[in-house]
Amino acid sequence: MNPRTNLDISAYLVVGPENTGGRPVADIVRAVVAAGFTCIQIRSKTASASELITLTGQAADVIARANRSDAVTLVVDDRLDVVLAARKAGIKVDGIHVGQSDIPVSVCREYLGDESVIGLSAETANLFDYIRSADVGEIDYFGAGPLHETQTKPDCGTGPDGKVITRTFEDFARLAECSPRPVVVGGGVKLDDIPPLATTGIDGFFVVSAIAGADDPEAEAKKMIQAWKANIPADRTKL
Repeated sequence: MNPRTNLDISAYLVVGPENTGGRPVADIVRAVVAAGFTCIQIRSKTASASELITLTGQAADVIARANRSDAVTLVVDDRLDVVLAARKAGIKVDGIHVGQSDIPVSVCREYLGDESVIGLSAETANLFDYIRSADVGEIDYFGAGPLHETQTKPDCGTGPDGKVITRTFEDFARLAECSPRPVVVGGGVKLDDIPPLATTGIDGFFVVSAIAGADDPEAEAKKMIQAWKANIPADRTKL
């Protein structure tokens, strides 16, 4: 099955070893897959390429053992080399997520092929102009935010002056209307943020510490999915 045609970014976890409080990344992935999350991104700025390949393989194995390989999308943040090496090792990794300063989307598409998922972090400072003018021919979704400042990624949303630019629910509603591609929103998102986010018309939420740092990640993930389903317009429900 083509991962691009089956892509669901409605409940999206970003996770790496620095987010889990010492617990195995695979355990957090297992918890959210059991809860019904639809997209997993392996992200670490401290892990080596070899460690990232191992983490990606463990995540893919968790997804496969849950019989959800066709329902849960697995991507790696930034590291095209890791995606390629993981695939060479027989690991089912569906694609990559890149930022504005990462490897160009066109290069990712060239090396990963037409059936790979490619996500792109939308530029924060000039968000609406960027969304309207961006070449979206090679990407499958935008990641946008932050909703709040976050210690998980303190430089998220930094403007030209070095200050963090946070966005409002009204901003995201406007973004949902003008974006030519699906949008997933995060940046310090907590359970209380899910209901108002769901009503904006965006396609999903992404979280890191709200789940990876929770005492019971599966229970917290289930609460978030329930909150999303209870508030999203009926014609946009995917979960």
